[in-house]
Parts: sequence; structure tokens; C-alpha cells
Amino acid sequence: MAPDTVSLRYFLVLAQELNFTRAAARIGIAQPALSARMRRLEAELGTSLLVRNTRSVELTTAGAALAESAPPALAALDRAWHTARSAGAGELGTMRIGYSLSAGAGTAPALVDRLIHDSPGLEVGAVPMTTPEISRAVADGRIDAGITRGEQPGRGVRRYLLRRVRIGVQLAQHHPLAEHPEIAITDAAAYPLRLPDRTANPAIHDQLSALFRDTRPDLRFHTPAVSFDMFQHDLRDGLTLAPAGETAITALPSGLTWRPLRGAPTLTFHLVLPREQSPLHHRIRTVAKTLAHELHWLPD
Repeated sequence: MAPDTVSLRYFLVLAQELNFTRAAARIGIAQPALSARMRRLEAELGTSLLVRNTRSVELTTAGAALAESAPPALAALDRAWHTARSAGAGELGTMRIGYSLSAGAGTAPALVDRLIHDSPGLEVGAVPMTTPEISRAVADGRIDAGITRGEQPGRGVRRYLLRRVRIGVQLAQHHPLAEHPEIAITDAAAYPLRLPDRTANPAIHDQLSALFRDTRPDLRFHTPAVSFDMFQHDLRDGLTLAPAGETAITALPSGLTWRPLRGAPTLTFHLVLPREQSPLHHRIRTVAKTLAHELHWLPD
């Protein structure tokens, strides 16, 4: 059986100092305790490591060989311990994250960047997915975690509130309502309203449509002809409004702006994880909670 690493580390200090008093002081233990450790180490190895006399300490041939070979061996062992601890803490491995396009405007990139920064041994990959697909993909293990806008239905997963954002509208800068710092819901309902097709995100579609239908029950929404239009051409008519969360500000093309809706509830973003969670899942949850606090994603 190999000797314990503590005694081996003590021996290396003694091999450098060649003096029990100085070595014991450097380690922080009593000299008799160090002497006892060295005698036990020699007994375990079955050979003498030190030649002791009243004035000095010298290394035997075996002691010199151990002093030379032990440091790289201990360094390799330290790396093994570190690797094991990192894996146990969820800081090592591969993390696959699926996110909805709306979460790509600030939320997902911030979380991925923090994971990469805080856990260099963690390989993180993130891909955009349709919102209804994310919970299913987490449940069946195709991805490790997901970020969705709204609390999406689905079995086999747990959802954790990650962020709240104000609801507002995207509109052209020359729109009559753009001059107001906030827009009343009733005023917004007087204009054409664009919502993506319901299949893209049923939970958010229903939340936003209900917000305006409570004001004007006969209101009709229209769906854009192009499901993803970076330039949002249909808003440039100076009439059409597009309900959206505050995160839309980060991706607004030129000529458009965003205004909050007075008195509207918030939109939510959720971290989606499987019910049975590994250290990797605990890691992303911890990082997400810290990030949400630092960036004030969940205001009181």
C-alpha cells in the first residue's frame, strides 16, 4: 500500500530544509510529530529515507530518489482530485442548452457566457429551438437545459423562474404613439396588432392576446407573412404595433423603437431542467440564480 500523501508532502519539505526544526515550523506541526511521521513513512516503505544525527539530516539514496520522483506524482494526483471535484460540482463535461429565439436577445447569451467564464472545464453549446420543442427535448435528454419565454406546458421537467421583463410594443419611430414614454393598452388596441403564429408559443400568444382583448373584445390580430423578419418590414407602415417584451430593445433594427405598456403584467423567462438532475444541472441552476440576482432579472 502506498504511503499517505500527507506524510509524503511532509517528507518533501524536510528534504528541502534538511532540518527537523525548520521543517516542522514551516509545516506548522510540532517537531516530535514530524519525526513520528517520518518513522512511519520509512516503515511503510520498508527502507530508510533519512540519516539523522544531532547536527544534521541527510537523504539516503532511497530518500533522494523519492524526493525527485514524488513531486510530479503528487502533481498528477492533485490534478486527479481536482478533476473529480470539478465533475462532482458540475464544472466539467458538456452542457447542451436549447433556447427560444426571444431568449436569444440577451438572456441565453448572458447565461452561456457566465457558464463558460465560471467553469472553464465545461463545454457549453447552445442552439435555437422552437419553444414547444424545448421542454420535450429536455425531458427525453436530447438537450440538458432549456430557456423559454413563458411557463410552457410539458411533462418530465422542472421550471425555474429566471427573468421578468416589462411588456411593451415595437413600433416605427414615426408612429403617432412613439412620442409617449408609456402607452396605454387601450391606445395600443386602436391600431393593428401583430402577433406571431400561435403554434410558435401558445402560452405567450394567449397571454398577449388576452391583454388586448380585455380592452376590445372584437379586436383581431394579424400574423406576419414572414415568420422571422430581421427588419420587421410590416411595422414600418407607421400603424402596426408588435407586442413584445423589453428584451426586444437589444435587437431592434434602425427606424423602430419600443415603448412599455402602462399597467401591463410582465413576461417571464424560465430555465427548464429535467426532473432527475445531475451535478451539471445543479451547476447551471446555481449560475442562473446568481446571474439573475446580479443583473436584476427578478426585481421585487
